[in-house]
Amino acid sequence: MRDTPYIRGRLLIVAAFVFPAFMFINGCKSTQTQAVSTPGNISTGDAELAARVKQALVADPELRPLPVSIATYRGVVQLSGYVDSEAQIQKALAMTRAVAGVQSVSNDLHVKPQ
Repeated sequence: MRDTPYIRGRLLIVAAFVFPAFMFINGCKSTQTQAVSTPGNISTGDAELAARVKQALVADPELRPLPVSIATYRGVVQLSGYVDSEAQIQKALAMTRAVAGVQSVSNDLHVKPQ
């Protein structure tokens, strides 16, 4: 029982250093960011935007079977893959630009070699 004041003193010292550390770490928590909205309450989150572009391209029977990859970053949509004709490239670009929330389109579509 003689060691009780010694142990209590050590615990107070440890608590004096640990408590401020926890307070500092608690202040460093990140907050969840919300997707930016454009007029009309259309969320332009990258995943949602890519899904809407994919849905628009799949809705067209001419473009549905084509292996087109869609990547988005801050409203910029990149289309990549191979198509059968230049007309399909132009159609895919036009349909992508028509999707709400698309800021610009980067074209990396190529006509398949015959």
